[in-house]
Amino acid sequence: MSLQSRLRVCPTKPRVFIISDISNEPDDAESFVRYLLYSNEFDTRGLVACTSTWMKKAVHPEDMVKIIKAYDQVVHNLNQHVHPNNSFSPGQHFLDILKTGPVLYGKQALNPDLTLSEGAKLLIDRLNESDEPLWVLCWGGTNVVAQALIHLSKDQQFSAEDHRRIRSRLRVYAISDQDDTGIWIRHHYPDIFYIVSLHGWNQYGNATWTGISGDKFYGFDKGGPNFTQVSTKWIRENIQIGPLGKAYPDYMFIPEGDTPTFLYLIQNGLGSREHPEWGSWGGRYLPVDVSGDSLFKHYHDTADRVVGANGKIFRSNHATIWRWRTAFQNDFAARIQWTLSDDTSKANHAPVVSINGGSAGPEPLFLEAQAGSSIELDASNSYDPDGGELIFEWLHYKDVTATQWILDLEVATIEFEDVDKTKPGRHVRCKMPEPERCAVDHFTGQPQSKGQIMHLILAVTDKGTPPMTTYKRVVVQTLNTALKGARPAHESVAAAQSALRELAGNWLQE
Repeated sequence: MSLQSRLRVCPTKPRVFIISDISNEPDDAESFVRYLLYSNEFDTRGLVACTSTWMKKAVHPEDMVKIIKAYDQVVHNLNQHVHPNNSFSPGQHFLDILKTGPVLYGKQALNPDLTLSEGAKLLIDRLNESDEPLWVLCWGGTNVVAQALIHLSKDQQFSAEDHRRIRSRLRVYAISDQDDTGIWIRHHYPDIFYIVSLHGWNQYGNATWTGISGDKFYGFDKGGPNFTQVSTKWIRENIQIGPLGKAYPDYMFIPEGDTPTFLYLIQNGLGSREHPEWGSWGGRYLPVDVSGDSLFKHYHDTADRVVGANGKIFRSNHATIWRWRTAFQNDFAARIQWTLSDDTSKANHAPVVSINGGSAGPEPLFLEAQAGSSIELDASNSYDPDGGELIFEWLHYKDVTATQWILDLEVATIEFEDVDKTKPGRHVRCKMPEPERCAVDHFTGQPQSKGQIMHLILAVTDKGTPPMTTYKRVVVQTLNTALKGARPAHESVAAAQSALRELAGNWLQE
């Protein structure tokens, strides 16, 4: 069997549409270089050069062209390092779908007398061509999206239900608001699936996406993230090499501020694109409205609790991204190496991971388990296509289960025990929390037949250079079919209060 046929494969590809204010500063160009290196995992349906608050009266598609031409020099090499079912498209594909948005700032583009921009026309075409979701990644202003929405709403051939159905295909991940149409879209179309950091205008240091590389520039979480792998020196030595790497410019403020939009979609087994609350390389976001109202689908910032490089505990929205920095930067550097040669023996390739004999694809493994019972998770069928050794590490991602800031008040820790101690992490046993910790309402004391959903993450890293990591997420629905653990409401409240006082004391000591 050839090495290529043993490589990690993605059975489906999300449809992606990028809108970028490229050349207002270097970071869009940096993100675009990285995006092309991962474009074999996406079905890229459009590229649009747009305006923003930083570049109100110009668009620069020609700067995307330069990067695409650099990519075209290495696409042959890239295709030798991926599974044949996930090949890279030729550069001409990207040139053919490159358009421009209105050369106007924000809502100025919504004037009814204006001709619809080529970018908005393409967006409408892409929304109409398929019932599948279209991921619109907004690296600058969002007036291309606003133009398209207004045009669709006035199209008499569509009913109100048609409009709603078309909007339901939109999946927006915006890098904050960079013009005045973002808030306009969310106000007029609350039913659009929309991920965005909300903060005061221009206060980007508060945004989740700055966790990609902004810790030194903005001064957050000092001592937590390791800045080494986003430093000028590291980028020069590991990224700015070869024809495509040399198209990656030096950064001005922070590198790659737009990259989290597609890190979120990378099919490495960590994230699940319809679940922003699950977390991924692109960060973690929670729904603003948890009432179940299907007409409100906006996702905003939340925090993870992470042990930083200095050994201290950090709680921040930025940490939902920087906690994965070592892995996503190593992966980036490894893919740059793919561009340098078509010889697969001269580069590293990501592990392939399977648990309990299940799929080796990026989708999660779903299980059910009774509260208090033990389950076994066997990843012995995982392998390194390059034939090297693998390191297996398990994480109980408690942040996803918790609904409050102090995790341990709500979520008991799940420990992992090796079944075979000579092979750490490869085959583990773990015990679900007892019913009173995972399947009883904290305040009413009433047992629940279905308890908390636990998220267990397996990270498998090879020993190649640079090392690459593949994940498998195990989602466990805890059950309490016997309705055990009931207690009087006043005892539940007292227990919760006591636990809160204890945890608050521990928090102060941290």
